[in-house]
Amino acid sequence: MIKRHLEKICFHKEFGRQMRFISGPRQIGKTTLAKHILKQNNQSKLYFNWDLREIRDKYHHDPYFFETSIYDATSKHPWVCMDEIHKMPKWKNILKDYFDRFEESARFIVTGSARLDLFRKSGDALSGRYFLFRLLPLTLSEASGKNLPTPYAEETALDFIERRISKPKYEQDLMTQLLEYSGFPEPFTKASNRFYKLWQREMADQIIREDVRELTRIIDLENIATLIQIIPQRIGSPLSINSIKEDIQVSYTAVNNAVSAMELTYIIFRLFPYSQKIARSLKKEKKCYFYDWTRCEDPSIRFENYIAVELKTLTELWNSSGIADFSLHYVRTKDGKETDFLIIKNNKPWCLFEVKLNDRQISNHHLKHAHSLGDIPLIQLVNEPNVLKKPDAALYRISASRFLS
Repeated sequence: MIKRHLEKICFHKEFGRQMRFISGPRQIGKTTLAKHILKQNNQSKLYFNWDLREIRDKYHHDPYFFETSIYDATSKHPWVCMDEIHKMPKWKNILKDYFDRFEESARFIVTGSARLDLFRKSGDALSGRYFLFRLLPLTLSEASGKNLPTPYAEETALDFIERRISKPKYEQDLMTQLLEYSGFPEPFTKASNRFYKLWQREMADQIIREDVRELTRIIDLENIATLIQIIPQRIGSPLSINSIKEDIQVSYTAVNNAVSAMELTYIIFRLFPYSQKIARSLKKEKKCYFYDWTRCEDPSIRFENYIAVELKTLTELWNSSGIADFSLHYVRTKDGKETDFLIIKNNKPWCLFEVKLNDRQISNHHLKHAHSLGDIPLIQLVNEPNVLKKPDAALYRISASRFLS
């Protein structure tokens, strides 16, 4: 099993009694992570998959069917995993009851699909009883067995960058494997083209057939399948719903609902353009990226999509660690000049990133963006190996296989 960064964060003792909700894309390793934690603590018998009729029957016969196993555990607060419990009617009430009854005796892990995210947004009866964490695709640092690249709480972006590049290690082969087979653990570790093509097709079918149908009111699921095919060509540019509407000849509402469903079910995520005025940013078109970047055939688009997932995952993990409040955006001026990514820290621009397949001079408009945002550092990440150049005090051209490993 590849060790995931979320393990140290999610199961840290400082988070105490709260249930750990773990959501994320299908087949990203949520169940594997939960079982790993239980096995480490000799608590494998406390894993319960509510997809199984056997578990649901036990619940109907005795709602506290696992109570004896909790008290038989050798540790003071054994972990109990309730996998896919969100598929049960009134599952929130069930968990509330479990938490309140066993708060002093056990700790709960709840793993599942996008429904956990959806329920959080809608308000719930579990307030104060859980923390939500997201498990996202493998990062290069996870694939290479390194620690999470983490800025210290008061560390500047420049200091963080200098610390990141101080160790001259390039993980180019592993990054190439990620680019080819995705950051989903099973296809990545198998590294087989035949397996991956079948896996990817089945994965898309399952999401459309089950997750989208379960979580939305969308009837015409074919719109989702069509968008999965056409959006890869639009990766890296602001996603125009009107343009897609014209291309596939359906209503604006139908396209917008389909894109939202794809975001909800972890097919894609969208980035807001950065603006100091939030209302202005919300009105602008967002950029769209796949969690499975291999859906992009074009090498340059695929590489940009991969970097987008790496940076999104890093910011999510940093937020979960409680270091500060981070968010990922892009920068686009009125004249159409764009820089691929901007990390915001505590509502202030922190670091700019531009993505290129090969090493080249940094374009002037990126320099202007860095200056206008407060002379923040600018990194041009390249797919080319063995690149580390510093044209100016806060400008870097670095191989992604070094910076992200």
